Amino acid sequence: MSALLTADWFQLDFYYRKFDLYNMLWSMDEGLDNMIVSGAAYGGPIAVVRDRKQFVRVATTAKPIITIYNGVGNIISKILWNSGALVHMGWSDAEQLLCVQESGDVLIYDMFGAYQKTFSMGQEVRDTKVCKAQLFPNPHGIGLAIITTTNRMFLVSNVSDPKVRSLPDLPRPNLTISCWCVLSSGQRSSSQISILICRDKEVFKCQLGETRAILNMKAEFRNPYTQVLSIVPSQNGRHVALFTDSGFLWIGSADFKNKYCEIDTGYIKQPKELVWCGSQAIIGHWDDTMCIYGFNAQNITYPYDGPFHLIQEMDCVRVISEFTHELIQKVPIVVDKIFRINSTAPGSYLVEASKQFQKRSHRADEYIRLVKPDLSSAVQDCIDAAAFEFDTDVQKMLIRAAQFGKGFLLEPALTEHYVKTCRWLRVLNAVRDTRVAIPLTYLQVQNLGERVLLDRLIWRRLHCLAGHIASYLQLKDGQTRVLSHWACYKVTQPHLDNESAAREIGEKLRNIPGISYSTIAMKAAEKGRKALAIKILEYETHSKLQVPLLLSLEEGVIALLKATASGDTDLVYIVLLHLKEKMGKHEFELTIRSLPLAHALYIKYCAGHNREALRQVYVQEDDFHGQASTHIRDAIDQTNPGSIEASLISARECYKKGKNDLGASVCEDARKLCKQQSSLQETYGSSFVGLSLHDTVGKLLKEGEVKLAEKLRSEYKMPDRRYWWLRILTLAEKDEWDDLEKFSKAKKSPIGYEPFVDACLSRGQKDEALKYLPRCRDDIKVKYYVKAEFYEEAAQVAFEQKDESALFFVQNKCPLREATKHEKISALLEQLAARK
Repeated sequence: MSALLTADWFQLDFYYRKFDLYNMLWSMDEGLDNMIVSGAAYGGPIAVVRDRKQFVRVATTAKPIITIYNGVGNIISKILWNSGALVHMGWSDAEQLLCVQESGDVLIYDMFGAYQKTFSMGQEVRDTKVCKAQLFPNPHGIGLAIITTTNRMFLVSNVSDPKVRSLPDLPRPNLTISCWCVLSSGQRSSSQISILICRDKEVFKCQLGETRAILNMKAEFRNPYTQVLSIVPSQNGRHVALFTDSGFLWIGSADFKNKYCEIDTGYIKQPKELVWCGSQAIIGHWDDTMCIYGFNAQNITYPYDGPFHLIQEMDCVRVISEFTHELIQKVPIVVDKIFRINSTAPGSYLVEASKQFQKRSHRADEYIRLVKPDLSSAVQDCIDAAAFEFDTDVQKMLIRAAQFGKGFLLEPALTEHYVKTCRWLRVLNAVRDTRVAIPLTYLQVQNLGERVLLDRLIWRRLHCLAGHIASYLQLKDGQTRVLSHWACYKVTQPHLDNESAAREIGEKLRNIPGISYSTIAMKAAEKGRKALAIKILEYETHSKLQVPLLLSLEEGVIALLKATASGDTDLVYIVLLHLKEKMGKHEFELTIRSLPLAHALYIKYCAGHNREALRQVYVQEDDFHGQASTHIRDAIDQTNPGSIEASLISARECYKKGKNDLGASVCEDARKLCKQQSSLQETYGSSFVGLSLHDTVGKLLKEGEVKLAEKLRSEYKMPDRRYWWLRILTLAEKDEWDDLEKFSKAKKSPIGYEPFVDACLSRGQKDEALKYLPRCRDDIKVKYYVKAEFYEEAAQVAFEQKDESALFFVQNKCPLREATKHEKISALLEQLAARK
C-alpha cells in the first residue's frame, strides 16, 4: 500500500509529489500553444487570451477575446477586448481580473466578465506607455509594478486601494533591461517592496523610499555568462533564482550574499516560465518540458505531449495542460513520516494497526503495543496527514487510524483537533469537487480563513453550497452574508417578475438576522428595477435605511409616510426639505396637509427659518391668529419705526378678522407706543423705539420727565404698584433722597414702605432707610430694623410687640462685639419674661 501511495513521489533535497487534480474539459479552438494563461492563486479561475505577438491563423473575430475558465476547463465567461493594447493580465486577491493596458489604465472585471472599475497609473505612464508589468503578492494585498518605455518604474502596493508611487531611476536609463522582478519581504507593519532589475550582468535594486537605485550585487557564478535572462524571487522574499544565457540556474539568498547552488540546465534559451515551488524548489518550463530543481542541485524532468502553463501557489505549483490539471508540492513532513517505505514512525504503525483491526486480525494488538508510548503523537500525525491529502480514500484511511488510536486516549484537545480537521476535510472535498473545481490545499485554506473561503464561493454564485458550509462551520454571520449576496444577485435577473422576486426574497430572508433590505433594494435600483426596489423596501424595518433610498427612487410621498410613521423628527425634516426642493409649491403643501405630524414640523421649521413661507401657510389655512403672530415677529425684529408700525397694523387687522378684540387692542396700543417712542427718540436723541412700556417709563423718569412718564402711565393704564417701584428705584439710583422722601409722603404707598428701605440700603444709606422703617408693616418691621442693623430699635419694637421670639431673633443677629446692645436686649428679655 505504501508503495502505491508514494508512486507519485520524487526526491530532490526533500520528497516532492506530482499528482492529477482534474481532467480538463477545454472547449477552445486554438489550444494552449499560442495563448497567454493567467491563473488566480488559491485554486482560482484561469484567464486565457491569444498571444498577439505570435502569428497564427485567426478563425474568429480579430479582436482579442479573454476567456475565463474554472479549474476543470469549463467556461465561466468571455470578455470581448475593445480597449487598448493589453500588456499584462492577472488576478486580485478578490478574484477580479486586472487587465493592464499600454496607456497605464488598469481595467478590472469580475470572473463573470462584468466590468467593475478602472484606475490609472498616472499621466507620466500614459504619456510614455507601459512596456512591462507584473502583479505581485505582498503583506498589503496584490500589488502592481510597471516599467515604461523610458525605463521609469511605478508601483501600486494594493490594487484595491491604488496609490501610485515612483521608484528611483536607474543610472543610464536608456540601456535595455534584460529581466526584472518585484521583491516583497517582511510583515505588513514593516514590509519592504523593491524591484530587482537585471541589465546584462548588473543587478540593480530599486526600493521604495530610496532616492537612487543600488547596484546591488553580482551573483557569484562559477561559470561564465554575459546576461541574466530570468530572475524570480520566492514568495517569502528570502530567496531568488537567476537563469543566465549560458544555461546555468543560480539559486541563492535575496541579498545575493549566499549561494545555495548553481545548476547546468542544459538549455540556452530563456525559459517560458520560471516559478518557485514553495520556497525550496524551482520549476522551469522549456517548450514541452518541465524541469524541477532543488537546492542540492538535483533535478527531475517531465516531458509533456503538448503545451502547458504553470500557476504558482503559496505552497505548491499547479500545472495546466490541454488534458490535465496537476499539482506539484513538497510532501508534507507528517505524510512523509507515515508513508515513507520502511517507515518506523508511530503514525505508520498506527495506520497498520488500524488496517489489521479492520481485518479482525490479532496483529492489531501487536502494532498498538509498539506505538503505545507515542500513541498521542501518532494520532496527531494521522490527523494532520489526512488534512494534507487530496485522495478521499487516503483521508479515510488516516482518519480511521486516528479514530482507532484515539479510543485508547482521553485527551480533549486531541478530540477537538480531530473533529475540527474532519469538518475542514468535508469542506475541502466539497470545494475540490469537479462541479466547484477549487483545488485548495489545507495550508491554503488555513491561510485564507473560513470567511474568505465563503466569499469565494459567493463570488462564484454557489450560494447553496456556501450556505451549507456556513452552517456546517457555524460561522457567526455566514448565513446573513450568503443570503444577502444571493438576494442582490436575484434582483439582477431580468427574467424574474417583480412580484415573485420580492416575495421569494422576503420569504427566504424573513428570519435571518442582520439582513439589510436597503442594500438589496439599492442593487435592484442600480439595475433599473425601481418597482422591485420599492417592494423589497417594504421588508426593511429600519426607517433610517428605508427613507433615504425611497427619496433617491423619487418616491417622496411614500418616504414621507414612512418617516412620519417612524416618529423620527429628524427623518421627517430630511424628507420635507427634499420634497420642498423637488415638488411644486402647491403640490408640496397639499401633500403635507394630510399628514398632521409632517405639517406641524414644517410649520415649526418655517417659524425658525422662513417666516414668509410660514405666513403663506397660515394665509391658505385662514389662520388669522397665526398670521398675526408672524407680523408681530416681524415687528419685534424691525428697528425702523415705520416698518414696526406697518407690521403692527397688519397684525391688528389679522386679529380683527379673527375676531380677537384683545389682540387687536394690544396691537393698537403697541402701535401708538411705537409712534410716541419715535417722537421721544427724536426729542432726546437716545434710543426709545423697541422698548417696552416699563422700560420707556423708566427711561423717562431717569431723564427727569416725570410728567411725561405720568402721562404714559395713565394713558396705557400702567398699574400703580409697578409705577411706584419704578419711581423709587429711579430716585434711589439718582441719589435724590429728598425727592424720595417727598414722594413717600405724597400719598399712601400702594406697595408699602419696605421698597423704600430696600432702595436706601442698596445704596448704603442707612440713615435714609431709618426714615421709612417706622412705617413698615408690623409683622416684618423687626426684620427690616435688623436688616438695616438697627439692633436696639429692633429690640425695642419687638419688646413693644411683646414678641419674645422676635427678641431672640434680634439677639442672635446682633454681633457679639456689641456688648452694650446685647445687655440691653437681655434686659428687655428679662422684663418681658417678668411681665408673664
